[in-house]
Amino acid sequence: MTSDLKKPLLSVRELCYTALGAALTAICAWISIPATVPFTLQTFAVFLVTGLLGVKCGTLSVLVYLLLGAVGLPVFAGFKGGVGVLFGVTGGYLIGFLLTALAVGIITKHFGRSLPVLIAAMVLGLILCYAFGSLWFLTLYTKNTGPITVGGVLGMCVLPFLPVDGVKILLAAFLTRRLERFVKPA
Repeated sequence: MTSDLKKPLLSVRELCYTALGAALTAICAWISIPATVPFTLQTFAVFLVTGLLGVKCGTLSVLVYLLLGAVGLPVFAGFKGGVGVLFGVTGGYLIGFLLTALAVGIITKHFGRSLPVLIAAMVLGLILCYAFGSLWFLTLYTKNTGPITVGGVLGMCVLPFLPVDGVKILLAAFLTRRLERFVKPA
């Protein structure tokens, strides 16, 4: 007797971790200081979730989070949701979380999960998120409001966040190392 059953794409454990990662990201988005691009703990959650769950579950968790927001659930900063937020002027930073998750997941998969590797992966992921989000912001802002320089975008959307994001990276990397023995997605 041959079995026609195939191994599922995700185990029940991986599904649960993925859902918990998306929920943690939503909760961290609600912890916010309003600004043009709000100060939130979303990036911290993306770093931590991907650091703990790896490339497959971590990236899927971020994707689930973005899809929940896209269908209108208030999971983004300021309890906002909907396609308008996701494709709005600051939506590129949200979509950039996928690049962050991929970078952290792929780098740690190939180079290990030591503290220096985690920090380097998270820094690279943040750079990718900032680059994508800033280009998105520049394009939409110029189209909808008027010309803005790259320096203007960086001054408004990146530079004010760097010190806080540095602390988030250090905290997420430290917590990843402390919690990884308790979280085993695969």
